[in-house]
Amino acid sequence: MLGLSELAILLIVVVVFLGAKKLPDLARSAGKAARILKSETKAMKSEAKTSGTSAADPRSPSPQVIRVRPGDTTTVRPGGGTDGGPARS
Repeated sequence: MLGLSELAILLIVVVVFLGAKKLPDLARSAGKAARILKSETKAMKSEAKTSGTSAADPRSPSPQVIRVRPGDTTTVRPGGGTDGGPARS
């Protein structure tokens, strides 16, 4: 955790690099970002409540696992290659 002296030094460095004129704009932008993040979080929580499940809900279906065996071809690309490289002959 930062102490009072470290915060003071950090504030001085920020003022020197950004200038006192840009600090209000920076604080305004940080406030907007925090409000947007808060509203999106609230929207996600309300959406999870209305859908009846959440990401941490153990009753939600597990993701489908696709297993690939040696020799399986997922896509064939022009030139006969499957890895996007030049075709081998």
